[in-house]
Amino acid sequence: MQTVPLSGVLSSAGFFNAHARYLKTIMSIKSTIAAVFAAPFVLSSAAFAGPYVNLESNASYPDGDYTGATTDLAIGFEGSTSEGKVAYYIQGGPAFVHSEAADDTETEFSGKVGASVAVSDDLSVYGEVSGISNEDATGDDIVDFGGKIGAKFLF
Repeated sequence: MQTVPLSGVLSSAGFFNAHARYLKTIMSIKSTIAAVFAAPFVLSSAAFAGPYVNLESNASYPDGDYTGATTDLAIGFEGSTSEGKVAYYIQGGPAFVHSEAADDTETEFSGKVGASVAVSDDLSVYGEVSGISNEDATGDDIVDFGGKIGAKFLF
């Protein structure tokens, strides 16, 4: 007479043991995936340089009435010098420009480049130049440029 061990394939203990190993494998994969996605946030530092995605929407409400919005979906790169005194970025991508008057949305190309310089521990100055494609009154392609400059004081 042959005996069947309790932890064999046909026993309930064997089934639950195999199922537990399967669940452990699935949970390990999920934990690994979560760790890979969390690593940039946990391991990043102030001097991190690399690519990024920026989604930004700017709406216009002159005199309290909505006139339009521009939504940018940009891919960019940012970095800083080894000393950390100068930080820079460059980005570009499609811009979805909605006009309330025409009730229409046009797709344009936008981009910007900027930098900041730490003057001291408490003061930094920054600047940015941006541009977006457009059409003039005659239908010719043009680029509308913008810029900003400023200072940031820390307390």
